[in-house]
Amino acid sequence: MTEHPTSSYERPQPGADPAEARGALLRTPKPNGSSALPAQARADGPPSGPGTTAPCGKGNKGKEPPVNGPEHSQPATTETDTHRPRPAPEVIPPQPGAEEERAQGGQERRTGRGLPPGRPMPMRRDGDRLRFVGAATRRIARGIDLDEIVMGLCRATVPTFSDAILVYLRDPLPVGDERPTGPVVLRLRRTDRIPDERDTEGLLLPPFPEPEPEPSALSELSSLTTELCEVRPGGALNEVLRGVRPVFADAPAARAALPELLGEGGEAVVPGGQHAILAPLRGRRRVIGAALFLRRPERLAFEADDLLVAAQLATHSALGIDKAVLYGREAYIADELQRTMLPETLPRPTGVRLASRYLPAAETARVGGDWYDAIPLPGSRVALVVGDVMGHSMTSAAIMGQLRTTAQTLAGLDLPPQEVLHHLDEQAQRLGTDRMATCLYAVYDPVTHRITIANAGHPPPVLLHLGGRAEVLRVPPGAPIGVGGVDFEAVELDAPAGATLLLYTDGLVESRLRDVWTGIEQLRERLAATAQLTGPDHPPPLEALCDEVLDMLGPGDRDDDIALLAARFDGIAPSDVAYWTLDPEETAPGQARRLARRALARWDLEELTDSVELLVSEVVTNAVRYASRPVTLRLLRTDVLRCEVGDDVPQLPRLRQARATDEGGRGLYLVNRLARRWGATRLSTGKVVWFELNRA
Repeated sequence: MTEHPTSSYERPQPGADPAEARGALLRTPKPNGSSALPAQARADGPPSGPGTTAPCGKGNKGKEPPVNGPEHSQPATTETDTHRPRPAPEVIPPQPGAEEERAQGGQERRTGRGLPPGRPMPMRRDGDRLRFVGAATRRIARGIDLDEIVMGLCRATVPTFSDAILVYLRDPLPVGDERPTGPVVLRLRRTDRIPDERDTEGLLLPPFPEPEPEPSALSELSSLTTELCEVRPGGALNEVLRGVRPVFADAPAARAALPELLGEGGEAVVPGGQHAILAPLRGRRRVIGAALFLRRPERLAFEADDLLVAAQLATHSALGIDKAVLYGREAYIADELQRTMLPETLPRPTGVRLASRYLPAAETARVGGDWYDAIPLPGSRVALVVGDVMGHSMTSAAIMGQLRTTAQTLAGLDLPPQEVLHHLDEQAQRLGTDRMATCLYAVYDPVTHRITIANAGHPPPVLLHLGGRAEVLRVPPGAPIGVGGVDFEAVELDAPAGATLLLYTDGLVESRLRDVWTGIEQLRERLAATAQLTGPDHPPPLEALCDEVLDMLGPGDRDDDIALLAARFDGIAPSDVAYWTLDPEETAPGQARRLARRALARWDLEELTDSVELLVSEVVTNAVRYASRPVTLRLLRTDVLRCEVGDDVPQLPRLRQARATDEGGRGLYLVNRLARRWGATRLSTGKVVWFELNRA
């Protein structure tokens, strides 16, 4: 994702950190030949005359000017002929030599403005620098992701330490111990500057650099510098980055490296003398970028101790960026792991509609052990599964993936729900002694309108009837998966058409503020209230119902992951089902053709008669050739026409290309060519071969 450099600025507020409050704004120097700032047109006082000090802001006569915080607070500018000067704050006592500096023209050398006796000059003592570095590093350390750390660096240094900053980072940023291939490319990640507008005291900040006041180079940092810069091996920029230590821009190495970094025309941003510092950003193992600190020409130049400040800022920023990149990679891997463990899309089985939701416990930790699944089964049935592995870690997500895969494999064998949970329990014990999980496994048959449910320590499902009545199903709770040595019990219940079954994990109904049974009762009431809005004859929309259920969560209810699976039972009407049992004899294929022809005529699907008779004859012929028990034939009329042929032989048929001399082997080839889709599924009592045809 390409990020474009941006500029940002925040006004200083009283009482904040010196880094966060953007420090003490640096004032405009007085013109030559004048001992004070030019008089401003004011309605609350006369203009300042020569030798007097201008008031600090409109309507602020005799009051303290805005301050940046306790670490950089300064006493108010006072009128020496009417008020006694206030003593300097204890945190920054008067500096030795300040009187000598004020004696040279009565101005502060740093800002060019007159100061009262005892007013300290910022960043002149080691204690000032230490306090600034401490506040700045705290601001940088608060960032979690890459953008927050870079923004923290910019806002901590501008305007307290510099008037502008440019931050370059490698593109792409190396992660961990990986060794980047290809040339080293730096991308301008962010710029920050003091805007060309009035400061907090109503004074215009001059453009940078001079001589052209408009447009200023400072306000055009992004346009005057190149966004991408390739670091040439053996070049001047490469040597400066390898040196790791910050250098002044007027150093020979920096003078040669800046054109390579900023590009053509970018040198106009850098003032002469020691008004710029180029600081490499070095992470744990390699240089990952560079920062350029700039001051206006009229500002006091950087000093030798400022190189140490720049080195501290660069080091803390680089280490923070390095950790943010590692954290981002781990979060990406965890998110991908969790996403791949859950189904991307839900199937569309016959006679049932599905909707699902998954919410992690927190955005910063998206991995967990909750899962849901919907697995099509033979005979138009569908298995509905929801489970919860103990914990919220990568290990929990990995165990969840193994249990989900095991459940899918067991469902493909068409085992009863209680047997599926029994094998899941054995699998969890093989994974480890502390691999605990809860699971609920249900099988819905749209033909019989029945559902079979087995539970392993999971919260019971809720069934919302068509009339609006919500019912907590009475399902034996069972022991969690992984306990071992326990038996699971399945119950068979009615699943009327129009009803909605809601399967969920305990994160939806249990939190620090409520127990699980209180949450289940609130869920039941919420479902009933939602159903009342759509009336007794119309069930609520499935997707909207899921959203309404999640809306019941309060601010303190997100202690755990939440997996939600909703199933709307439409079923298949008895008039759309035709079922027969055929003896495994030579006359069975002909009998199957006659029965299928009559069913199609009753359903007004005579246009499919030829195709259905041909395919039914081939599939039934293969079944009776090896079967020893009666063969079943079932036709289902839904949005498609589905034919299912079952026998007691477990071997699945395979499609193969018959040779010209073979007398058989072409039945499945015809099925594959004429059917919309087809398949074969192994059952505990044999197998089912099915195919579907589109209705004209």
